[in-house]
This record gives sequence, structure tokens and C-alpha cells, in this order.
Amino acid sequence: MWLAGFSAIARADEVLVAVAANFSAPMKQIAADFEKDSGHKANLAFGATGAFYAQIRNAAPYQVLLSADDETPARLVQEGLADAASRFTYAIGSLVLWSAKPGFVDARGDVLKSTSFSKLALANPRTAPYGRAAIETLSSLGLLGALEPRFVQGENIAQTFQFVSTGNAELGFVALSQVWKDGALTEGSAWLVPAELHRPIRQDAVLLATARNNAAAVALLQYLKSDKARAIIRAYGYRL
Repeated sequence: MWLAGFSAIARADEVLVAVAANFSAPMKQIAADFEKDSGHKANLAFGATGAFYAQIRNAAPYQVLLSADDETPARLVQEGLADAASRFTYAIGSLVLWSAKPGFVDARGDVLKSTSFSKLALANPRTAPYGRAAIETLSSLGLLGALEPRFVQGENIAQTFQFVSTGNAELGFVALSQVWKDGALTEGSAWLVPAELHRPIRQDAVLLATARNNAAAVALLQYLKSDKARAIIRAYGYRL
């Protein structure tokens, strides 16, 4: 097991972290606190989980993965590219239907049944778990076939948010963390998608094979479990 014997290994100062795009805002805050509290530095790369998986399989030098799902870290463990003992769920995400326009999205999501919009943004469901959750939601509502012609697809959830925030799409499915802070919607209007309409968005963290000798990587995973980090995660609307 890779975690054994870390006390005998010289401490590393930096860790390269692949972070699911939906977790960008809280992770920037956590990384700043981590550096202040531990002396280690976390260098962050943001993107789609599926894209990170492909990069890791092709020897990208990431040392920690903060995934947008629980399946990708499990797959990396099975393939010998990550440490099974290190894997844990750091957050459970929530999907929202959001518009930058106040009052545009109603509290029940009935706007989806209307003709008041021409474009609906969502992340690529093949590489982004939040995009997959959006497809599952529309399927559960019986609206997938009717709305598919209006789709505008983002490469990841960050690009999807950009489509909606700039008005290129009137509304879209994004992560609650992108539009929620400290118990309130930051802008626009939104419908919090009921959890039963899609599979849980369970987001797992894992130590990658490239982190065998990196004490900062292990320290960061432990820090994510701290009360301080968990408070930040909750502030952005995630469940734990």
C-alpha cells in the first residue's frame, strides 16, 4: 500500500491536482487555506472528469484527482493507476436549472415545458457527470426528445455555465456550487433539481500513482476531510 511508510519519506512542497470543473470555486479557497495552514502548495488544473481520466491514462503528471463522480476514481484504482485506500467521497453535488435572468426559471422547473427559450445548455454527458445527470433528469421528466434539438453542449460544466451567464443560452443545467454561496443564489433564477430525478452525483477524491513519494498529496487529501475544508464545501451547496 502506497500510504504506508510516508513518515519516512521527505516532505514534498507541491502537488498537482486535477479538479472537476464544478468544484473550482471551493477548491481555490481550500487550496489557499491549505497552503497557509500546511506550507504545501496545491497547483490546480480544472476540467471535465472524463478528459482527466484520458489524460491520466496517458501519463499526465497529476498526483491527486478530485472527480465529479465516483466511477472514474474506482476505474483508476482497478487499472492500477490510483491507491484504493486513499479513495473517499469529498462532496455530493447538486444539479440546478439556471438562468442569468431573474424570474426566468420558476421554482418547479416548468419553464422546460415552455417555448420561452431557444437554447438549453448542458455539459457533455460523455465526459461530465453533471451533463449525464442533466440527461437523466430530462429523461425522468419525459422531455428529452422534445428538448434535444435545443441543446447547446459545453465541453465541461464551466463552459456550460459560461454559455448561460453570457446569454448564449437562456438557461442551462449547471452545478449548484457555481451559482450558490453561503446559503443564497448569487444571481439570476434557478430550480434545484430533485435528487430522485438522476443518479447521485457522488464526487470522489483519490491519490494517483504519480504521488507515491509526494507527502503534499497525502496532506491535501487529509485536509479535505478537515472541519475547515468541509465548511467551505458546504458553503457552496454541496452535501457531505
